[in-house]
Amino acid sequence: MTLVPRSLYGKLVGAMVVLIGAIGLSYVILALGTTRLYLEEVNQKLHRSLAASLVAENELVRGQTINHEALEQAFHNLMIVNPAIEVYLLDPDGRILAFSAPPGKVRRERIDLAPVAAFLAGGEAFPIRGQDPRDPEGYKVFSAAPIMDGDVLGGYLYVVLGGEAYDSVARVFQGSYILRLAASVAAAGLVLALAAGALSFVWLTRRPRRLSAAVEAFKQSDFQEPLRLSGWRPNPRGDEIDHLGLTVESMSQRMVQQIAQLRQADSTRRDMVANISHDLRTPLTSLQGYLETVLMKGDSLSQEDRRRYVELALKHSQRLGQLTEELFELATLESDEPPIQIESFSLAELVQDVVQKFRLEAEKRQISLDTEIPQDASAVTGDIALIERVLENLIENALRYTPAGGRVCLSLILDAGRVAAQISDTGRGISREELPHIFERFYRVEKARGDAAEGTGLGLAIVKRILQLHDSAIEVESEPGVGTSFRFALPVTG
Repeated sequence: MTLVPRSLYGKLVGAMVVLIGAIGLSYVILALGTTRLYLEEVNQKLHRSLAASLVAENELVRGQTINHEALEQAFHNLMIVNPAIEVYLLDPDGRILAFSAPPGKVRRERIDLAPVAAFLAGGEAFPIRGQDPRDPEGYKVFSAAPIMDGDVLGGYLYVVLGGEAYDSVARVFQGSYILRLAASVAAAGLVLALAAGALSFVWLTRRPRRLSAAVEAFKQSDFQEPLRLSGWRPNPRGDEIDHLGLTVESMSQRMVQQIAQLRQADSTRRDMVANISHDLRTPLTSLQGYLETVLMKGDSLSQEDRRRYVELALKHSQRLGQLTEELFELATLESDEPPIQIESFSLAELVQDVVQKFRLEAEKRQISLDTEIPQDASAVTGDIALIERVLENLIENALRYTPAGGRVCLSLILDAGRVAAQISDTGRGISREELPHIFERFYRVEKARGDAAEGTGLGLAIVKRILQLHDSAIEVESEPGVGTSFRFALPVTG
């Protein structure tokens, strides 16, 4: 796995390196600091009575004067036993009177006696550091004892435990095999932790990498092919990354569907514009032609011809008005907030009222218009004005495509908490190939049906949209040469 700094894997590994490095550095600093404190504590406790033993075994002050012979002997013996120990003779005020250090090394003239007093008080809060005579700013652990000349305090023996050999942590570290071993083990542990962390991040980031590659492929496909993520676990077994992957996969499928719908809508819009242009141009052209004929040949036309031209112009004008009205109606129904008012009403009474509107038209076309309504027809819920529009369109459509001598029947059927309305005719029917397209805008089966030119091609599209707003579907069955039947259902009022 190549480490890419800007990748998730690279950032995780980089953060881990910084974190482990900071932890390691903090551990080293803490370990060395605590180790030095521990060594000082042990050293001071082991040599706690060293100064007292030297004072007891040597008469360092005699008659309020320094016994240089005894002092030199004590210095000599300590240098042989432990060269790191330094001995200083102090007066009762802490001024340095004599010392075992080489000439020119001592940088102080006086030692603060407060730490000496704390040491002699016998507390257990070790280590206790006193001033280092060699370093004006330094402090060292020590052993101290008072020097008595009879009943008089003659001074103090001040023994510095660990001279310049312990002045730095580095020297302590270099002088300890255990510390070096512990540091080596700690360094090896940090390296192993980094390696294990890097491998763990490779494993942990495998699914985000796959998801990133899949999203990039989805982008490269121009959002045509949805993501297919195999092996992703659904919740509750999966974790957040599984949930993210499945969500992205679902989103990609939805995006593909929506893009396809947008393209279909764009294609439909272009077709609709073309159809509207054609359907508006045809009656307008005819209307203009008949009016121009009457205007230009008005004096030479007979009364009968003039009336016939005016009637044809009126017919095309009415068709143009109907087309405009239905276009506006369909646009209103397909808006974001279509006007719909749900209420309870009697579908049986509405059917009787609508049928009465078409009685005269049916008689004119020599078509039998019947109803079959059960006595116990229940009230339904819906927008009565829109349902009336559905019934009018379906009956008008049936009358238009049923030949003289045929029959149109509107029946109501009770069906499991719903009332179904069925409009059947004995027309020529619709072929199986054309049946899926009859609810499309401007679609007319002109070749199969005699007077298809009378319609606008929007009636069934309006019917379908109104029923969609009522959460109902329109069903159609048709057999060429036998007839067609449309059916929809509305819920019974609870």
